[in-house]
Amino acid sequence: MKEIKLIGPFKQVLPMTGVPLKGALYDEQLLIINDAGIVINDTKIEAIGTFKDLVNQYKNAEIYELKGNHVCLPGFVDAHTHICFAGSRANEYAMRNAGKSYLEIAEVGGGIWDTVTQTRNTSKEDLARGTAKRANRHLKTGVTTIEVKSGYGLSVEEELKMLYAIKEAGNQTPVDLIPTCLAAHMLPRDYNGNAEAYLAEMSASLFPRLIEGKLTNRIDAFIEQSTFTPEQIKPYFKKANELGFDITVHADQFSTGGSETAVDFDAISADHLEASTAKEIKLLANSNVIAIALPGASLGLGCAYTPARNLLDAGASLAIASDHNPGSAPMGDLLTQAAILGAFEKLTNAEVLAGITFRAAAALKLKDRGVLKTGHLADFSLFHTDNYQEILYNQGNLKPCMVWKNGILAYNKHKA
Repeated sequence: MKEIKLIGPFKQVLPMTGVPLKGALYDEQLLIINDAGIVINDTKIEAIGTFKDLVNQYKNAEIYELKGNHVCLPGFVDAHTHICFAGSRANEYAMRNAGKSYLEIAEVGGGIWDTVTQTRNTSKEDLARGTAKRANRHLKTGVTTIEVKSGYGLSVEEELKMLYAIKEAGNQTPVDLIPTCLAAHMLPRDYNGNAEAYLAEMSASLFPRLIEGKLTNRIDAFIEQSTFTPEQIKPYFKKANELGFDITVHADQFSTGGSETAVDFDAISADHLEASTAKEIKLLANSNVIAIALPGASLGLGCAYTPARNLLDAGASLAIASDHNPGSAPMGDLLTQAAILGAFEKLTNAEVLAGITFRAAAALKLKDRGVLKTGHLADFSLFHTDNYQEILYNQGNLKPCMVWKNGILAYNKHKA
């Protein structure tokens, strides 16, 4: 028999419903339900309304009564991470702060290749444990869904090892892990051939095994001067399309070209965009591609932020993700990064919260989360405050006191 639970009263619930997917937003567009409650039926939300009315309506529900003031938000969705990895690159962070560029470090064997080496030397079981540990850390900050990329294997067998590790990690954490194949992260230094040959081998040998193992339905590629050009990637994406994969793109991080490719292939998202100009912004705004800002990479590299304000004003859909990885974005705190991006890019609270909830869910083609409404997953976080504005005002210092995932209390600060 399914268990009915009533949780509340909340001082405020922000369901994030009725807010458009694209374009600029104003805080006045946010629906705020005061003195509210949420009814959970098994893993999903059955009702949201005033707590008093719900108590009278659901007399047989198990009541989880809250003490003090709480604000409730949908569970955050982190739509771009690399949390499946081994090792550390703390030395590179010090080198960058001492004046070396990301590309200079990569040219002498650092960067992505450093993590590839360490990840290849780590077992699938250890990778799974590390991934689950990082996912559980994200959970404590309100993140209930995390996209996780491969890309530190860069051979058929090592990419498969990573994706099986991500799958295994999903059994070790309450968080939903959404896997993405990033075999086109860079040309492996030990590959005996050119970029075209490598991509052809991956699409011919790896893609069918992804389907066979039900490991992912998402293909990503890093389009950049130091990795793969738009022309080199086109046959790779064409093969992915033919096999029914969704496409996402590491685009315009240091130079342009990636976002145009994303639009050409009707990608789900174009991520990074720090180098995007007015041309790329217009292309994205006039497409269905969701722009994903990665402020963690800007903080980690000390470079410009994604032009989030210009993207929104042009009519684009903007999500915000952490890019949590061991090299360029080691912080991995989505809420902190989103708050900082909001301050630098002059984003409204509505735009920031949309970027880490329903717009981020749309970037993963997930229609059952990101908003709080009947029939959606009971994924939400509680913050000890009486005003939702305090959450971003505290720039990540105000963390959730409770996180509910699939209708279950997955994190309770007071019992952690």
